[in-house]
Amino acid sequence: MVYADRGYDHDKYRRLLRKKGIRPKIARRGSPHGSGRGVYRWVVEQTLALLHWFGRLRIRWERRDDIHEAFLMLACDIICWRRLRRTLRQEL
Repeated sequence: MVYADRGYDHDKYRRLLRKKGIRPKIARRGSPHGSGRGVYRWVVEQTLALLHWFGRLRIRWERRDDIHEAFLMLACDIICWRRLRRTLRQEL
């Protein structure tokens, strides 16, 4: 399933997704807000914002893909660790 905002509201995109076996969830233009699509999008935007805290990921300096991927994985690990640590503190 693919969630998208009103910018992708066109039958061409829906057809392409269905052709690939993906069910589209695209908000229609002119429909009232509050349909719930923003709940899923916010998670993605928050994750990208968290990754941008790490300067080496904001602007890519490394030429080698494996080094960039290593920094990306390290940043994801740090983000998950911080979130887990905060959750565990709240439970105690």
